[in-house]
Amino acid sequence: MSLPLHSPFLSSNLKFSSKPIKLATHRHPPTSFPCIKADLDTNTAIAIAVGVVSVGVGIGIPVFYESQIDNAAKRENTQPCFPCDGSGAQKCRFCVGSGSVTVDLGGDEKEVSRCINCDGAGSLTCTTCQGSGIQPRYLDRREFKDDD
Repeated sequence: MSLPLHSPFLSSNLKFSSKPIKLATHRHPPTSFPCIKADLDTNTAIAIAVGVVSVGVGIGIPVFYESQIDNAAKRENTQPCFPCDGSGAQKCRFCVGSGSVTVDLGGDEKEVSRCINCDGAGSLTCTTCQGSGIQPRYLDRREFKDDD
């Protein structure tokens, strides 16, 4: 059994109008444009300001330090080395600059031998400036290591 379908679109009684259809040829622009309103409280404004300042500082500080490093590299380094006072050599710590080591054997006996650390020279090449007598810049100090 089939049911009849009723719909205003499927009607056989269609009526056509003889009136001409008007097409819109000109539209007037709206007199006002939509406006987006955002409510910013003081906490949000402060958070945005802190974010902008943080980005500026995060970019500014590395740029500043890079320019200072470049300027320092251009200047001649004439500062004397601190550990050796600009001489390029340090006194041996074992023989205290004498070149020989005295060992007390007891019973008023002493043995004097040549220092094995400086090989009897009494001094060693400064490990800070590598014998140049000029204090290395901070970043240049990484290249040298103390052998003692």
